[in-house]
Amino acid sequence: MNRTRLAFADGFNIARRNMIKVRRVPEILISVLVTPVILIVMFAYVFGGAIDIDGGSYREFLVAGVFAMNVVFGATFTGAGLAEDMQKGIIDRFRSLPMSRSAVVFGRTASDVVYNVLTLAVMAGAGLLVGWRINTSFFEAAAGFLLLLGFAYSISWVMALVGLMVPAPEAVNNASIMVLFPLTFLANTFVPADTMPTALRVFAEWNPVSAVAQATRELFGNIPAGTPEPTAWPLQNPVLYTVIWMVVLIAVFAPLAIARYRKVAARS
Repeated sequence: MNRTRLAFADGFNIARRNMIKVRRVPEILISVLVTPVILIVMFAYVFGGAIDIDGGSYREFLVAGVFAMNVVFGATFTGAGLAEDMQKGIIDRFRSLPMSRSAVVFGRTASDVVYNVLTLAVMAGAGLLVGWRINTSFFEAAAGFLLLLGFAYSISWVMALVGLMVPAPEAVNNASIMVLFPLTFLANTFVPADTMPTALRVFAEWNPVSAVAQATRELFGNIPAGTPEPTAWPLQNPVLYTVIWMVVLIAVFAPLAIARYRKVAARS
């Protein structure tokens, strides 16, 4: 029990260290907050007039998709941050301190939750400006935001493992674009899945990003009236499907990331 408590305390200190870094390098926060606003405004005004959603507002349909897309891409900060610490020799300094080996990775993923909270707050404000509204209760809306944060946290553990396996932060970004870009676009983030060709539609229906977007639309009350009931199980049960993915990703990648960090620290 003492080891667990110390691991959490050390992880909190690492998370605090990562947040202090934002004050010294404010460009990090600017990029986190500005990009989501650009995406919402661009899609709402550039594509909003050309894309028609039967029985509802495209802007309300859009914002949940942008939420899902940005929390997924926001997880890349975990991998890039760890890769940067290794490149600059920070891992060597951590290794010399009397602290839990898992604290560095835990603290990194925890601090990125704060980034995602700020990102969601800014996106919600931008969404309200372009016409997005929450049409459900406070508790349902809160559940929607918590689901987004939980999914982002689970993806952070995947990116933590990637960050500990590559030689530089740029490699994390390149790998993320190659995987996450198609994953977020081959989903119902910007258009309904039933508008896609059969093969892409099936992929989109079982894509966890689609489930996150669908779940947040339901929890925010942004499902257009008259929308046909989804035929695929993941979109019929998007909250459950998302939670399953969250549990599986954390259960698989958290131990792998911690084991990889210990191996890297031992070699340093």
